[in-house]
Amino acid sequence: MKKWLLYILMAAVIGLVLAFIIGLLLPQMRTDSSTMQIDIADPALIKQGEYVARTADCVACHTTLEGADYAGGLPMLTPLGAIYSTNITPDKETGIGNYTLADFSNAVKHGVRKDNSALYPAMPYPSYQIMPDDDIAAMYAYFMSAVKPVNQPNLESELPPVFNWRWPLSYWQVLFAPKREFTPESPDSLIARGQYLVEGPGHCGSCHTERGIGFQEIALTNADSDEYLSGAVIDGWRAKSLRGEHRGLGTWNTAELVDFFKTGRTDKTAAFGAMAEVVEHSTQYMTDTDLNAMSAYLKTLTPAPNKEVKLPVKKDETTQKLLDGVYDTRGAILYAEYCQVCHRADGGGVPRIFPALDDNSAVYARNADSVLQITLSGGRMPETPHDRMAFTMPEFSHLSDSDIAEVVNYVRNSWTNQAPMIDTTDVVKMRAFLKKKPTTATDLPPDLTVADSKKGAGNE
Repeated sequence: MKKWLLYILMAAVIGLVLAFIIGLLLPQMRTDSSTMQIDIADPALIKQGEYVARTADCVACHTTLEGADYAGGLPMLTPLGAIYSTNITPDKETGIGNYTLADFSNAVKHGVRKDNSALYPAMPYPSYQIMPDDDIAAMYAYFMSAVKPVNQPNLESELPPVFNWRWPLSYWQVLFAPKREFTPESPDSLIARGQYLVEGPGHCGSCHTERGIGFQEIALTNADSDEYLSGAVIDGWRAKSLRGEHRGLGTWNTAELVDFFKTGRTDKTAAFGAMAEVVEHSTQYMTDTDLNAMSAYLKTLTPAPNKEVKLPVKKDETTQKLLDGVYDTRGAILYAEYCQVCHRADGGGVPRIFPALDDNSAVYARNADSVLQITLSGGRMPETPHDRMAFTMPEFSHLSDSDIAEVVNYVRNSWTNQAPMIDTTDVVKMRAFLKKKPTTATDLPPDLTVADSKKGAGNE
């Protein structure tokens, strides 16, 4: 018996050693040896690279509150602990100043560092893989020649032992991030460009597609599955479905999408949470052609499976009661006291200033996390030059759990809205989540600084 146990132990050790060796070799099989020659001082190439970096939204993840651009250190929560974005300035000691073009390309497109170890998939290289080499080269010129070097050491992850090992990540890459190329779904050049931006540099699926058991996106393209871009919960926000059902983009038209991407708001709604950062750092800088392309492509996506293509018509019985001072529920009283002055009795808000609550798909989503989080912690619109001011919503965390549940249910089911009810358990869970969540730029009113805000660890 002891002999068999010894044999089993030896086999386990040998197997672990082999797995370790293979895990070290696998990333090298993903890398490419680029021989492209470029002039990193070429102004036109640098300008192109800056635009590509905007479409890829690099600054949002690699910059902390009040930190230097691209110097890293942004905390990102995972179920196992925090990891931190890295310094991607051209500093030679702590950044990527010693990266060659091939090193840069392998990191961005294939998730392999200069030392041939695998990157955490918080870096959206499964999406970036389809980016053409010319765009990667232009981005390299921008980072090496136009970004200010910042000497800021990278932070170690807070993942527990074993889970913070790099070599097992190479197996994740084999399973969930195979090498692939862009395959357009449509012969229409505008729609194909939009598909590329959404699927590639924009990495929309990173937030708007559900994750599987290995924390992988369950689909990387629309051709993979109609679950692609069908909505997900990330960082406590409900990243809405971008497909054609009623609670997705079924009620949006292309012009509204373009306006939203460019300004962070429409007459009815406004960007909040992580999407506010996307608008502020990325989409507001994109050309009208690219914004139209993305919007046109998104409107081609069919409704997500098992979701209501269209909700039943519901008569508004709320507005008149509020105007008449008929507060027949606790939720109505709370709405009148805290919400009505901005969002109005008809739930229509004020166009481009206070978002509408009625007929706003972000409000009546099946998952109430976004409404709960913004009610408890507040938020602000992204700042762009297209509107004169970015408005802030105050937090209402001082209200009791039962009051929060009452007013959220009231808002989500008044006027023409129809949504599942929540209870105090949902509020308690969101409060617990927010205690652990780091403060981001879009969580703060414009006049607050990091010193005034809470600090913590979070997720890329």
